[in-house]
Amino acid sequence: MAILALDQGTSGSKAIVVDADGIHAVVEIPIHPAYLPGGAVEQDPEELYASVVEAGRQAVEQAGKTIDGVSLANQGETVLAWDPETGDPLTTCVVWQDRRAEVVVDRLREHAEDIHARTGLVLDCYFTAPKLTWVRENLTRDGVVTTTDTWMLHRLTGEFVTDVSTASRSLLVDVDTGEWDPHLVNIFGLTGERLPRIAACDEIVGTTTVFGGEVPVGGLIVDQQAALLAEGCLERGQAKCTYGTGAFILVNMGETAPRFDNGLTTSVAWRLRGRTTYCSDGQVYTAASAVRWMEELGVITGPEEMDEIAADDAGGVLCAPSFAGLAAPWWKPEAGAFVVGMTLSTGKPQIVRAVLDGIAAQIAELADLTHTELGAPLTRLRVDGGLTRSVRLMQAQADMLQAPVDTYPSAHATALGTAACMRLALDPDLAVEDAPFAWEAEASYVPQRSAEDVTEFRAAWRTAVETTMGL
Repeated sequence: MAILALDQGTSGSKAIVVDADGIHAVVEIPIHPAYLPGGAVEQDPEELYASVVEAGRQAVEQAGKTIDGVSLANQGETVLAWDPETGDPLTTCVVWQDRRAEVVVDRLREHAEDIHARTGLVLDCYFTAPKLTWVRENLTRDGVVTTTDTWMLHRLTGEFVTDVSTASRSLLVDVDTGEWDPHLVNIFGLTGERLPRIAACDEIVGTTTVFGGEVPVGGLIVDQQAALLAEGCLERGQAKCTYGTGAFILVNMGETAPRFDNGLTTSVAWRLRGRTTYCSDGQVYTAASAVRWMEELGVITGPEEMDEIAADDAGGVLCAPSFAGLAAPWWKPEAGAFVVGMTLSTGKPQIVRAVLDGIAAQIAELADLTHTELGAPLTRLRVDGGLTRSVRLMQAQADMLQAPVDTYPSAHATALGTAACMRLALDPDLAVEDAPFAWEAEASYVPQRSAEDVTEFRAAWRTAVETTMGL
């Protein structure tokens, strides 16, 4: 069966056509988020949707195959208001990175423990509900307000639906049941809002003719969980990290949703064959965007130059590239990035190395937060995303974790994950473990720095972060 897998992301939309013989077409259409004063990050809804349609149509044409189904992965917590009668957007898309809903979070602090107990998440405007409330209070009371996947699916199929993994990121869902929680809806002042039906990830939700003949649409899943599935992290304790605009480390937590008391969050990984799997979810808000910052300053001419000029040692320079704030375990959206420890001998090589070490150190901090729940450190990390091409970064990651790192051989993990969900939707006899496409690591990295050296470095890095934040 040939599947058109759509991956709608922050900086672009990707479409692949894939079947058991491999990938037959890949098309990527860029979109252009607007980074505005006051922590605002917006996207043009029509540009976003047009990129999905154009990428999908081009991929189908290039593949030259009859499409048996269309699947969709989405960027998670990006929202907009829209007219359910016409499908027309009523606002811009408020992107997951947008911080304007901090005002909503601030006034709801007294509900933080209750929200955490019900959702497994923390009260932060990274998640969906504060943005929904902010849109209602500041942009429009008309239409419906949802995540972008619901809007795109309505345009494609006429249905009003989201999937359970995306919904679990909203702060409005009881994580144990995977259903909307009226109490949470009321806390955020959203009582009376029309909420989409929550579908399983291996469900066909409708049909579309947008990409040619009428074909079923399903296999819905949020982007990071899609990559977790594609990389075969099907057992408790297996983990992946995606290095994109941000970096996101997810660890399979099995079929019971843990509640972390250390700032880490729990989400639904997927619901497949009637069984719900959960994952821990740690976020580094700026990864590739930190690399772009170095480009804009002229430190490097492009990502490919990082490995060429990065010093073997940062010479005491420490960096937290937290340009969009810090998530777990600190949850300090106001935190800025920093570079400390520079001397007159510090040059571009030390700064590049410090940025790469800073990204890897943040991921290691997030991995550490799972130890108590799992009873042991991670034994291996699977990785994907554009920055995995940096040998220096991947080696730093293996060093910081003191565990091997395996790079996924495809740049299309998210799309392949949603395609795996659609394979299950189209073939009721297919087992979950057989849904991801087979793969072998493109490269593997083992720790080279000693555990003592890494422990000393990470302690110094953590002290620098907390000192900078005034903790």
